[in-house]
Parts: sequence; structure tokens; C-alpha cells
Amino acid sequence: MLEKGPARAMQTKTVLVGSLPVGGNSPLSIQSMWKKPLSGLTEELVAEVGGLASLGCDILRFAVPDMGSAEVLGGLARRVAIPLVADIHFDHKLALRCMDFPIAKIRINPGNIGARWKVEEVVRKALDKNIPIRVGVNHGSLPKHLADEADSAAAMVKAAEEEIEVLESLGFGNIVISLKSSDTESTVAANRLFARRFAYPLHIGVTEAGPLIPGVVRSTLAFSSLLAEGIGNTLRVSLSDTSEAEVLTAREILSALGLRKKGIRLVSCPRCGRAGFDVHGFLAKTQRRLMALDKNLTVAVMGCVVNGPGEARHADLGITGAGNKAMIFRRGQMVRSLPEEEAIEFFFAELDGM
Repeated sequence: MLEKGPARAMQTKTVLVGSLPVGGNSPLSIQSMWKKPLSGLTEELVAEVGGLASLGCDILRFAVPDMGSAEVLGGLARRVAIPLVADIHFDHKLALRCMDFPIAKIRINPGNIGARWKVEEVVRKALDKNIPIRVGVNHGSLPKHLADEADSAAAMVKAAEEEIEVLESLGFGNIVISLKSSDTESTVAANRLFARRFAYPLHIGVTEAGPLIPGVVRSTLAFSSLLAEGIGNTLRVSLSDTSEAEVLTAREILSALGLRKKGIRLVSCPRCGRAGFDVHGFLAKTQRRLMALDKNLTVAVMGCVVNGPGEARHADLGITGAGNKAMIFRRGQMVRSLPEEEAIEFFFAELDGM
């Protein structure tokens, strides 16, 4: 979970997702979504979920399209510490079954669950279990009567308002809202409009943001605008890439905005024809391990003797090289020159001691 940043301009109510507070003065949290079908509860699945948590994922959502998936997710929720969210559409029985397990949140839209009595059953059980509901409004799946509205941001807020009215009419207020579009401007406008009118916490993100590079750019633009105004309480970077990439992108965005201080800050050169040290190869072998470290340190990985030693000296720990030698610096002092093949383990041994 992220450290508290600047005072939030838009105050919301606080919702507990498992034991994790979302909204109010709570720190911003990072979310991702599992990318594969839940075909079975395996040790590999448990380990992968734990790995995402170690990278900084605070909440993890799973699609639950059938009862088999609900059973696997329920078993997983008993094995991991990270709060898990069940994403359910159309079949209210799936939501009811998921809430038999320690699921931290349900993502539904009352409008596509079916008859009111079905919504009532879900809400009653959520009240009994003290499980929050996230209402997710996407511009691409608006209700028919709002789908052709010229003002897409206003249409998304209206859709959210209609869903909120259903839940509130049943005495339910343990709600998180998301308003997402693949268009950055519409996403920002909808969240601004909602934040001025409602006090429910906001899950922000650009839906279907695209492959890695376009998705990072679009998400960064949206988050920098909204978070600068204090809008947003939990966020997901939606990428056509891995969950790990989503989590690491969110970490870097929040770090660049001054909203996150904890964790490794990685500085590395792009590499050029002067390169004497294989920066890309070193990072390919070490980046995930580096980013999982619970240390507030700057690490520099540099490729040549022009900028390398200087940058490495300004970091808490740095590595560069020339010829077949790697040079490791700790807070301005070179501590070792050694063959490249020995560098990784010595480098992490130094980090462990810091």
C-alpha cells in the first residue's frame, strides 16, 4: 500500500476492502486484474498472486464467469493475504456463492444482474457479510437509453447515479465507483463530474488503454490530471500486457507524482554504441527481483564510462562496467570491481545489507 501523499482535495467516505481502507484520508492503493481463467487452485497460482503483492499490488480482481471459477477464487482467498475481488456479470448466484468465502469486494452492476429480487439477494448478503460493492461504469457498455448521448462523461455519471440509487434504495452505501472510457478526456471529465456530486470513493483508470506504450501514456495523462486534483482513491493501469506491468506502471506514475516514496527507484541508461556493460541484459535478469524489494533506495544501472560512474555515485547503489569488468558503487564509493558474471549476486548482497 502507498504512503500518504499530499492532502486529498476531494474527501470521500472510507470503504474497507478486506482490511484495506479505500477512500477518506487513506493512502492510494494499486489494483490489477488476473489475466487468465481460474481453472484450478494450484500452488503456482498462489505463488503468482503472492508475487504480484510483493511488487506492490494491493487489490487483485478476478473475472468469475461460472461457478467453477467462484469455487477456485474462494479457495484462493483463503490462501493469500491480498484482498481479492470477484468481478461478476449477469448471474447473481455467482455473487452469492463468492460471498460464502473471504472475498474482499464484489464488482457488479445492478442493472445487468436481472430482476430486482436478485439484486436484493446480493445486497442483503453483502450487508450481512460487510462486503463492499464496486459499481463499474464503462463507456463501451452503457445502458441503451444512455449509449447515444453526445456528452459521454455526463452519460457515464448518469449511469453511475442510476446504479447508486438502486443500492441506496436497499439501504446499501458500502460502495466504490469506477467510471472508465478508452478515451482519456472522457475518463477525466466523468470522474471530475462525479467527484463534485458524490462522496463515494473512486476507482480510477482508462479502460482498454492499449498495448504497453500507448497504455502507459494514456493512463499517465489521466492519472496525473485527476490525482493532482485529489480525485481517485484506488487505481488500475489497464494494459494489453502482464499484470506485473500494470502494477509497476502504477508504482512509477505515483512515484513520479510524489504520491509514493516507498520502494526501489530504478535509474538506467538507454544504452548506446559506447556501452561497455549490458544494461538490458542485467535488467532482464534482475528488475523483478529489484522491484519486489521493500527498500526506499535509488539504484542506478549504467552502461558506459562516460556517464556511468557519475550516475552510479549519485545512487544509493550503482553498477556500471567497462571491458569484462563490472564496477559497483555504494553511496559515492566504488566498493568492488569484479567479472560481470559475478556481479548480480554481489550486487544483491550489497542491497541486502543496506
